[in-house]
Amino acid sequence: MSDKTTSGIFKYLFDQNRPYSVTDIHMNLHKEYGKTAIQKSLDTLVEERKVLEKVYGKQKVYVVNQELHPKVEESELRSMDARIAQLTSELTGEGLALREAEGKLKALASSLTSAQAKQALVECEDDIREKTEKLSQLKKSSGNVTADDRRRVQDQHRKSLGEWRKRKRITNDIVDAIMEGYPKKKKDLYEEVGLETDQDVGVTLPS
Repeated sequence: MSDKTTSGIFKYLFDQNRPYSVTDIHMNLHKEYGKTAIQKSLDTLVEERKVLEKVYGKQKVYVVNQELHPKVEESELRSMDARIAQLTSELTGEGLALREAEGKLKALASSLTSAQAKQALVECEDDIREKTEKLSQLKKSSGNVTADDRRRVQDQHRKSLGEWRKRKRITNDIVDAIMEGYPKKKKDLYEEVGLETDQDVGVTLPS
């Protein structure tokens, strides 16, 4: 066994982030490594706490230690998403109001007398100027959330959702594997190991 083999096995488990048996790894990597080399690499990684080993009957399953993946603060992402949504809504509303005022100005100018049109023009120009200034202030107030910041948050949000789905899938895979030899109901297993579902804590996985 070489360090290259061990690093290759670890990279595969880290990137996939789901449980696999030795046979799974052997087949998924197109038999690049022999089963004996894979097992020795996994034993080394387990000793180093980079990989966790789960035993279900006669089968052993290996999954990367989740502590090695970066943690994401969901509260921070939700706060920034809410701020972005608020500013976007306000900008959209002010833009619509501005276009409405401009349309009103054109309609009035085409149907009123010259004196009336001039008066309406002054009023509409004041209205447009007021809304334009407000729109400008809103744009400035959103300066702390730049386009790059927004893209970064959205990318991080997608990554977080991906990690959530992966970890939920890992948990479900492990639970399903345990249930094959578990004499009680799944609910009893959850209570026994202290496992809470999304529904238990009132959380819904975003679409």
